[in-house]
Amino acid sequence: MKFGSMKRLAFLISCSALFVCATDFANVHTVYLLKMSKGLDQYLAHRITDEHIFQIVTDPKQADAVFTDQIGEGFEARLEEIFPTPEKDKPAAKPKPKKDEEEVSPLLGDTVNTLSNPASFSGFGRARGTVFLVDARSRRVIWSAFQPTRDSSAQEMDRTAREIVNRFKSDLKKK
Repeated sequence: MKFGSMKRLAFLISCSALFVCATDFANVHTVYLLKMSKGLDQYLAHRITDEHIFQIVTDPKQADAVFTDQIGEGFEARLEEIFPTPEKDKPAAKPKPKKDEEEVSPLLGDTVNTLSNPASFSGFGRARGTVFLVDARSRRVIWSAFQPTRDSSAQEMDRTAREIVNRFKSDLKKK
């Protein structure tokens, strides 16, 4: 294992411990699982339901929290789709320039800077093996775990889901 990887692992574990200490799971009764890599969301749904930890909902608007394997700007955009910020809480929109003020080259057409689009560029992306539980309303990460998979076989994905759920139950008991 490279030194940088070990530093990241130590950071994730310490962050996980911090999130657990600051968590109030009493308000979480229903969860929605966003699509995860290798179908982990399906295995987690089975294990969470089997252990009676939370009620899984198929309508994200009914969820108190969301399980995901990624956070960052792309995830924030997805949450905004599901749980739109009330108009009174949104920042004021910048006025768009008038058509005659824009300088558009007839040869190039409209150009788009993809780096300025927050949904297309994320500093986090998918952190392989990390699962986050995010409060749907406050958008705070209230729990996370690092549990990488060895391969994508059904047995390995089920084992990983079981380990994540066991870790969650253990952290819940500590609370």
